[in-house]
Amino acid sequence: MTKLKEEFFKLLPPTIFFFVALHIVTFIRVLMLKGTGISPLSSVSIAVAALILGKAVLLADMLPMINRFPNKPLIYNVAWKTLIYLLMATLIHYVERLIDFWRQTGGFVAGNRKLLAEIVWPHFWAVQIILFVLIAMYCMMHELVRVIGKEKVIRIFFGPMPAPEV
Repeated sequence: MTKLKEEFFKLLPPTIFFFVALHIVTFIRVLMLKGTGISPLSSVSIAVAALILGKAVLLADMLPMINRFPNKPLIYNVAWKTLIYLLMATLIHYVERLIDFWRQTGGFVAGNRKLLAEIVWPHFWAVQIILFVLIAMYCMMHELVRVIGKEKVIRIFFGPMPAPEV
């Protein structure tokens, strides 16, 4: 039970972050798709995707290759993790669209062919750019918290602030 509670609290920050981030992406997609007749994802779908991304982040963080640059400036780990998480998010984004086309056509290959023919690439890349910025922000904050310490970051953001040293 203790291990389950620990896992839950580790899963909470990335899941909440991606839940909010995916809602932002969905809101932007709704604005981009207004008048096209294409419906956006529901909050339940977003919550499931946030849980998947949150768990993917936790699993990726357990891999030995994720912290490839422990003795380098933080930007190295931030850039590396952003790349890995962005690749995962891109794959999930593509597969999410593929599933809709797969259902329409009744086959994986036919669905992929139809997706590649009908996808609005500027919309796809706009969402990817937004995801890149959000994931980079997540990675920067995650690395800062790792280096500075959770308690100190909470104190810096929410107080009480320590007295300045003279």
